[in-house]
Amino acid sequence: MRTAGKFKIWRADFYIGKVNMEKLFKLQEHGTTVKREVVAGLTTFLTMAYILAVNPNILGTVMDRSGVFVATAIASAIATFIMGFIANYPIALSAGLGLNAYFAYTVCLGELGGAPDAFTICLTAVFIEGVVFILMSFFKIREQIVNSIPANLKNGISAGIGLFVAFIALQNANIIVASESTKVDLGKFSNPDVALALIGFVIILILAHYEVKGAVLIGILATWVLGMIAQGIGWYVVDIEAGVYSVFPDFSQGLQLGGIANTAFKFNFGWAAKNMVQFIAIVFSFLYVDLFDTVGTVVAVADKAGLLDEKGELPRVGRVLMADAVGTVAGACLGTSTVTSFVESSAGVAAGGRTGLTAVVTGCMFLLSLVLSPVFLAIPSFATSPALLYVGMLMVSSAKKISFEGDIADTAAAYMAMLMMPLAYSIATGIMFGVIVWVILKVFEKKAKEISPVMWVVFVLFVIRIITLVTNFQ
Repeated sequence: MRTAGKFKIWRADFYIGKVNMEKLFKLQEHGTTVKREVVAGLTTFLTMAYILAVNPNILGTVMDRSGVFVATAIASAIATFIMGFIANYPIALSAGLGLNAYFAYTVCLGELGGAPDAFTICLTAVFIEGVVFILMSFFKIREQIVNSIPANLKNGISAGIGLFVAFIALQNANIIVASESTKVDLGKFSNPDVALALIGFVIILILAHYEVKGAVLIGILATWVLGMIAQGIGWYVVDIEAGVYSVFPDFSQGLQLGGIANTAFKFNFGWAAKNMVQFIAIVFSFLYVDLFDTVGTVVAVADKAGLLDEKGELPRVGRVLMADAVGTVAGACLGTSTVTSFVESSAGVAAGGRTGLTAVVTGCMFLLSLVLSPVFLAIPSFATSPALLYVGMLMVSSAKKISFEGDIADTAAAYMAMLMMPLAYSIATGIMFGVIVWVILKVFEKKAKEISPVMWVVFVLFVIRIITLVTNFQ
């Protein structure tokens, strides 16, 4: 009887949990299940877990590496939880690439001359940026920007990000390498990274063809296992000086979590007050890149997940942007650069993620990484590259929605966004070219009435950005 009673209690708890899940995330409404969302969350995390290694390496040039690692994991979890529970979208967040490089190299080591406390000035700028974004989100300014982007340009942004993601994947796996004569070139097939990444991509394609659930996640894990075999037989050779690390987890160093004391709440408002003009320029650069990277990522991921409404707008977009803003403030307080939405979230969407439960699972994995970091950090980039290649392929399909007939302004805007994102290696730059071309052509077509006040403001912001780039005032 006691066993039966326990069983009944367990069943009741399970039922209550299931009801709560449905109430929180509306799984049935979005045509998904708990299992599918969990797989999607794991997939998203595995495709972006590299940030836990990359961010400490970049910011570690001016800050405590272990502290940056802990700050990155916790800030990512906080922002991603807000995205999942409050916005109910399958979008994960973490320290943005490009912004961390600007933080470390351009500002700390460049403009501030590598001063010992330079990172405290940058953390202060990131904190102010986050506060500004919270205010912008509260007054729905960022929301209006997202919803004011023309439909054709939105589709161009989605397709452009697909090409950008694919380009990143090709680089991470050394399938595409740098070339002095042609800028880029094809990598060597004798390189295990190249061969294994391509094999992994084919594995995902085959699994997707047969509609195997979790195809992307299986592809990542399968490629990782192949990498272990390659290292075991001596084909994949570890060379730490060359940046080639073992694909086997290493627990010998133990957990290094105490470094957070060297990064948390290290602000320098005194310097900001004395150097207001230079400080504002630093904050503006962070604001600019984060704002439009987030806008592009959110639009692209939501479009691919089928979350845009009949007007092409994203419901609850204010909550999405608030998660980004709060995450940035939390990251600055803990000791990391700007936290932003990650385009790798589209890998989870490709795996079936449709609700915030996907994001919650990803957030839990970020917290788990604090104690299992050797496992997550051992997953090589050539194992996650196949997933990003597959995701890029899916996102490029948005190009089918672009109208190439009719208004040349709409067509050119989408085209420039698609073209510039991968080639300029920046989502924000792609959006900038798309918006500027669209506004200018609308004016010359004598259709200025079609330009909303919000788009005029965005246009002016981009013009100001170009001026700062020309004058090197950034």
